[in-house]
Amino acid sequence: MKKPTRKTTAPDAIALLKADHATVSALFEQFDKAGDKALAKKLKLARTICDELKVHAQIEEEIFYPAVEAVLPKEKDLLDEAEVEHDGAKKLIAEIDAMQPGDDLFDAKVTVLSEYIKHHVKEEHTEMFPKVRKTKLDLRELGMRLAFRKGELKKQMSK
Repeated sequence: MKKPTRKTTAPDAIALLKADHATVSALFEQFDKAGDKALAKKLKLARTICDELKVHAQIEEEIFYPAVEAVLPKEKDLLDEAEVEHDGAKKLIAEIDAMQPGDDLFDAKVTVLSEYIKHHVKEEHTEMFPKVRKTKLDLRELGMRLAFRKGELKKQMSK
């Protein structure tokens, strides 16, 4: 009798990262549509955006980028750019986390963060991800590692 094969439900690494990108993009849109008077809603959205981006950046830096560097060593400049973009985003995230809606530049900082992230996402989607797809990298296994670490980080944040 043949044993049933178990299917993995983990998305591949690129699908997981793209889903994160879509989530954050939708949150930025909600922030943009919130009126000037919706301070509580803006605060909640800004905190959610920042938390999502912190987790996303960490799993990329800890797991995804090192795996990419191993299979695409000649693409060091792409990874260096991503690192610099992450650093800039982290600085803005820390500033936004220390602010309240209604503070000078709060909305502007969220808008600039959104623009930073759109640029970063575009580069990953058009340059990095297509190159990674052409390698022998096991994207399912990598996706499982990313999903597991993401779960750990989100659990830590909720404590």
